[in-house]
Amino acid sequence: MGQQKIKMHVKKGDTVKIISGKDKGKISEIIKVIPKKRKVIVKNINIQIKHVRPKQKDETGQIIQIEAPIHSSNVMLYSIKHEIASRFNYIRNEQNIKQRILKKTGEKINNSNDA
Repeated sequence: MGQQKIKMHVKKGDTVKIISGKDKGKISEIIKVIPKKRKVIVKNINIQIKHVRPKQKDETGQIIQIEAPIHSSNVMLYSIKHEIASRFNYIRNEQNIKQRILKKTGEKINNSNDA
C-alpha cells in the first residue's frame, strides 16, 4: 500500500478567517499545515500558555505562549482586497495549470506555496 496524499483546502501562506471557536471572526495567515491530522496552525490564533520548568540549576522557569493547531474546517479562505471570506474553485489557465480562485470574488489565490 502506497502513501496517500491528503487533500486540504488551505495551504501554508494563505490568508484565512476563523469561522468558529473562541477566535471567531479573526483574520490571519497560516504558518503550518498538518495534513495527517487535518489541522492548521494560524499566526496569533488559538494562543496557549505553556509553563516551562528550569533545565539547569541557575536557570529560571518561564511562561511562554504558543499557537496551538486548530481543525482546518474552522478556517475559510479570505480576500484582503474585497474583505470577504469565500469558498474556492479550481480553473485551468492557458498553460493548463490549475489555479485556485475565490467563488465570491473571482480573485486568484497564489499557488507559490505548496503544503
